[in-house]
Amino acid sequence: MDEKRDNVSEEMRTLVDTLNRWGHEYYVLDAPSVPDAEYDKAYARLQRLERESGVRLFDSPTRRVGGEPVKTFARHAHIARLYSLDKAVTEDELDAFFTRVSKAGESAYTVEYKLDGLTMCLTYEGGRFVRAATRGNGVEGEDVTAQVLTMHSFPLTVSYKGTLEVKGEAIIRLSVLAEYNRTAAEPLKNARNAAAGAVRNLDPAVTASRRPEILFYDVNYMSEPFLSTQEEAFAFLQREGFKTFGHRLCRTPQEVREAIDDIEVTRKSIDVLTDGAVVKVNDFSLREKLGYTDKFPRWAIAYKFEAEEAETVVREVRWQVGRTGKLTPLAVVDPVELAGATVRRATLNNIGDIRRKDVRIGSTVLIRRSNEVIPEILGAVSHTGESVQIAPPERCPYCGAALYEEGANLFCPDRACRPRVAAQLSNFAGKGGMDIEGFSEMTAYLFYDKLNVRRCSDLYFLDKKALSELEGFGAKKVRNLLSAIEGSKNVPLENFLFALGIGGIGKVASRDLAERFGSVQALSEATAEQLVEMENIGEKTAANIVGWFADEENAAEVSRLLSAGIRPYVKARVSEGAFAGQSVVLTGTLASMKRGDAQAKIEALGGVCQSAVTSKTTLVVAGEAAGSKLAKAQALGIRVIGEEEFLKILSESVSAPSADAK
Repeated sequence: MDEKRDNVSEEMRTLVDTLNRWGHEYYVLDAPSVPDAEYDKAYARLQRLERESGVRLFDSPTRRVGGEPVKTFARHAHIARLYSLDKAVTEDELDAFFTRVSKAGESAYTVEYKLDGLTMCLTYEGGRFVRAATRGNGVEGEDVTAQVLTMHSFPLTVSYKGTLEVKGEAIIRLSVLAEYNRTAAEPLKNARNAAAGAVRNLDPAVTASRRPEILFYDVNYMSEPFLSTQEEAFAFLQREGFKTFGHRLCRTPQEVREAIDDIEVTRKSIDVLTDGAVVKVNDFSLREKLGYTDKFPRWAIAYKFEAEEAETVVREVRWQVGRTGKLTPLAVVDPVELAGATVRRATLNNIGDIRRKDVRIGSTVLIRRSNEVIPEILGAVSHTGESVQIAPPERCPYCGAALYEEGANLFCPDRACRPRVAAQLSNFAGKGGMDIEGFSEMTAYLFYDKLNVRRCSDLYFLDKKALSELEGFGAKKVRNLLSAIEGSKNVPLENFLFALGIGGIGKVASRDLAERFGSVQALSEATAEQLVEMENIGEKTAANIVGWFADEENAAEVSRLLSAGIRPYVKARVSEGAFAGQSVVLTGTLASMKRGDAQAKIEALGGVCQSAVTSKTTLVVAGEAAGSKLAKAQALGIRVIGEEEFLKILSESVSAPSADAK
């Protein structure tokens, strides 16, 4: 019996070590080495052994599921105070910081992204994780251990056996937030508040559903310190398995300024919300000389970029109808300068958003412009005696149909509603869809009004004479448009699936679905279970697909399109060419072409384009302002080329003689 128990214990230890290594590759390095199915099989085996033996090792990944909801957060006193940072918003303030440092001694600096989330502190004792707490007032915070246990960006054990505090920022990636919001009853469009809300939710299951993570950047306390620089601190964090977000070592103030300029550009293309750059003295002994003020360390400063929040007054709310029938309120506000642009409109997302934020006509509101998207209203700042509540419309402002409310959204049920049809037609005919050249949103509205076009299939039955009678449609324009519509009938299946406008199906998912199922018929018969087996399809998206094809009107529209002569085909993977066998990631901006065109050229020469850098990536093409993908590629030792070399490869491929010509 003892021998059997020893064997079980040995197997559990091996499984835990293996699963933790795989988890580190997946969650921290973003470079998984095994398929999900293999991980799940090993995880299930570990769970069974734990149930049968009644034993669970301290660092078992099964501990990361979190616990039961808590009634309230306990307070926790940090071992060492967590200071906030002094801020600089001008070059003069930054220069003053450099002057102060130089008076104490010479040092290099580290420059990092200033992450916009919730500051966290994790504590380890004897090499084991024991607690996670928010920063709070810097002296004490809230114990959120159960919530943080649902995250995978930190280790449960470390090699350092003393008492340790590490500091990081809880964030929700913008892509994760966008995915969550596609089906959320109450979208969480502000990434900063979403991260804070996820960590401070009393139910760890809710925390896990929003998929926050912690990015680490500081060692806050060591009972037996041995680190002497910030560079060493970063190396320690990475070596122990904490997820970091990169930094740059700068030898001079000028190099610091250049690094800040780079961050200001690249932060607009990365997947994490940032609002500045953090500059730190690298040498810890010099930090001791510089010391602290009552509030800030004198050896670090946060350089804040242009303000992205401003106050203005709401004057009107206009309701827009999208291709799914959902109504989106758009606020018309007093013009205000924000992040280098004059803002006159801001989104309110839905009626639930209006109620939650207490936004009224005539009230002053705070708006935020994040990552160059349309500004959003964060909430009301103040009301006046003339402020008016925003009443939701009972009927569609465009077609008059009675609206219905589902979750936090209002919907128009009329599939023939003018803006809804126009949005569907634009998506259907646009690039990445049927790619009908010469068709625009303006054309969609014109065809709706003058030609009674109500469905996408109607485009394939347009009358040449009726088109010729439209204003601005001369003989050449009519001929070109009809030719483009006819030419669109021979279409890659992935484009056709994207054109249908199924909720949650973007270009990458359309490509994967086309390759997996091979036809519209096969996809329409797919079960949710079959769909979720795919790498990029989750349960919600699978439900969207199954539900869309189950709808009788959608099924009838697909039949009409196919009867009109549309013949979707699966694009054959090119097996020869300059990029044959290569898994390629494009990052940054290319001056010579759009990213979609570059992707098409790579695939035409045998390459496979990926959306993210993984262990399977073999090449990264880095354009201007390349961000975190470039950093990951460099860390993993993946080959990186610039735009000049990329264009050279394309040029040589065009000029090279074909095999038939030899």
